[in-house]
Amino acid sequence: MSDTTTRGIRIQVESGYVPERSSPAESLYFFIYTVRISNDGSETAQLISRKWTITDLEGRVEQVQGPGVVGEQPVLSPGESFKYTSFCPLKTPVGSMEGSYQMVTSDGQEFDAQIAPFALAQPHAVN
Repeated sequence: MSDTTTRGIRIQVESGYVPERSSPAESLYFFIYTVRISNDGSETAQLISRKWTITDLEGRVEQVQGPGVVGEQPVLSPGESFKYTSFCPLKTPVGSMEGSYQMVTSDGQEFDAQIAPFALAQPHAVN
């Protein structure tokens, strides 16, 4: 599990392998990840955009950027949280993701809430 806090915004991520959507014979490994974004701080903040760095076992790196998450730009008051699940296909049975969410406070201050690296791994692919 990945767990990090930046300026009171705590981001926890858990990942899992989805065998029914994967096809190892075709070098397709499908992973899901669930993110919980909690505002443990004292100021309201809105998630504006995301940046992900996805790396597979062979060192291929993909950068993904875009507005919001799963079509939303949640506003989190102190004590609130937002949870969503998304997916990531890879060409290898093991990889990793890390990144950041671009946040803005109610008074207009922008900052990047870091997402600590987490593994994407087919069970038994790593000892």
